[in-house]
Amino acid sequence: MTNRLILWDVDGTLVRGGAVGAEVFDSAIERALGARPRGQVIFSGKTDRQIVEEFLVMEGSEDPDHVPAVLYHLERELAFQVDRITSEGSACPGSEAALRALAVIDSVEQTVLTGNIAANALAKLAAFGLDGYLDLEAGAYGSEHSDRRDLLPLAWKHQRELRGVHYLPNETWIVGDTPRDLECARASEAHCLLVATGRHGFAELEALGADCVLKDLSDTGVVVDVLTSD
Repeated sequence: MTNRLILWDVDGTLVRGGAVGAEVFDSAIERALGARPRGQVIFSGKTDRQIVEEFLVMEGSEDPDHVPAVLYHLERELAFQVDRITSEGSACPGSEAALRALAVIDSVEQTVLTGNIAANALAKLAAFGLDGYLDLEAGAYGSEHSDRRDLLPLAWKHQRELRGVHYLPNETWIVGDTPRDLECARASEAHCLLVATGRHGFAELEALGADCVLKDLSDTGVVVDVLTSD
């Protein structure tokens, strides 16, 4: 079997965190700027850094120090809300079983390519016991670049530098729930599996032309076959 690098999105693909995700952005903005944001931005598929930058434009801030400051408070604010993630959120259908099945295949490496900053991705995954299936040290995160399309080259770089493995585009799968996940895969000519467990419906995702689109991850055999077949 050909080696596989599987890069999982977190929110809407593996877990649903409830309302906490949006609320901690408001709190982090307030901590960094001294006032809550006057409006909202669209979160779906974006990196945390991009979301912060859009909030700061909305607030009229041109101070470059505000981006790392908000990201710092974003990590702290979410850490205070882990119990709410567990009680109000859930693992997406089939996510734990799919991760578990793929984790025992020697030729498969699983990590994340997520818009979350690293600490928040870990917190959300750990809330539902999913973190142990993933090599999170070698993932790509939303603190590293604003544009999600630039995260896949970073994920490959981390695999080379930390694990000594060079993956090709045709050996790489991104699994996500938004059009931006597909854009990220296409930008680097990797494969993409989309699941309709987030804000975008199955028909909408199917029309985008990803390698595969599923309603969810509940059929473990199909998920494993899609991600590992030559």
